[in-house]
Amino acid sequence: MATLQQLEEELAILKERNARVETNKAWETSYTRRALLTLFTYMAVGFYFQAINVAQPWLNAIVPAIAFMLSTLTLPFFKKMWAQRIYKK
Repeated sequence: MATLQQLEEELAILKERNARVETNKAWETSYTRRALLTLFTYMAVGFYFQAINVAQPWLNAIVPAIAFMLSTLTLPFFKKMWAQRIYKK
């Protein structure tokens, strides 16, 4: 049988884990993360376009970066639809 001290330690561990999970979830849904991903996508595509000599690489890199941003903004909507219609638990 667990002692009161063991239960308190387990509770502290669970609270610490829950705080970490909440922080990770907040980061995953944050606009800061989305903005950084959009910026990194823009930079990666821009450098790639520049390396393969695409005309106006930095202007052309805007389209995939915006497409990526829009996809991240619409995912919660589709996740909700998926959860309601397909993953019914």
